[in-house]
Amino acid sequence: MEIRLGENQKVIASYKGFEMITDQPEKSGGENSALSPFDLFMVSIGTCAGWYVKSFCQQRDLSEEGIRLTQKATFNPSKKLIDKIEIEIHLPESFPDKYRDALVKAASACTVKKHIQDAPEFSVVTTK
Repeated sequence: MEIRLGENQKVIASYKGFEMITDQPEKSGGENSALSPFDLFMVSIGTCAGWYVKSFCQQRDLSEEGIRLTQKATFNPSKKLIDKIEIEIHLPESFPDKYRDALVKAASACTVKKHIQDAPEFSVVTTK
């Protein structure tokens, strides 16, 4: 992955042939023209869980129609960090009840979440 510094508050990541531009909200000096890096972090959690739900349904030939997930974060103002992330899987009435617990287990297998729970070591250095 290569990261470049763009105009104003923009930062651009090039990864696996894709380019992702991030920006900051106006209150932080940005133009609010793209998601912030933290927004992408939050999106990666929800979309990862969503992919595991999708995969679960596809493996069992279950209809994905009407399934959606919502994600909520609880912010701790004293720590200035998020304390809790809740993901709710909304199922249509037609979804078989016998799969509900297994579906929650599948969504909980998200690799993004697993990396947060067993955090990698970080290293930052400078070079010329």
